[in-house]
Amino acid sequence: MKINVEIDEEIKAIEVLIRNNEWNEEVQELMERLKERKRPYFVGRKGEMQHVFRAEEIICLFTEQDSIMVRTKQGIFEMKERLYELERDLPGNQFVRLSKSVIANLDELSRFEASFNGTLCVYFRSGEKEYVSRHYVQGIKKAFQWKRKGL
Repeated sequence: MKINVEIDEEIKAIEVLIRNNEWNEEVQELMERLKERKRPYFVGRKGEMQHVFRAEEIICLFTEQDSIMVRTKQGIFEMKERLYELERDLPGNQFVRLSKSVIANLDELSRFEASFNGTLCVYFRSGEKEYVSRHYVQGIKKAFQWKRKGL
């Protein structure tokens, strides 16, 4: 992939041009990545205190009973949003769904272990682990391919 950046004082808004010999999956994924919304800050609650953190500080998000929780290096906090809303606001090239109830930061994963029933066990750098349901295994493989390409 070739990337060019052109700075022109006459241009009033950012313009992105993608050139290729055909419309393919890579072009489609680039389009989706460019359209992603990125939220600069998230707010979680612990007791009466509100804690502000960036997406990069999130280790994972998970459901616990009827609440959505976020695990950061500073602790575990309760979120007011639903899991699908948070997934939409997180950078897609940095976070991946592990199951219906868990979203993980790819940069916080340390290793995988395959199990005989078709699931994966994912270990975080913090030592914690989560299980990946078979339905989400392809998404993880795809996410690591994009990480490897540097997108």
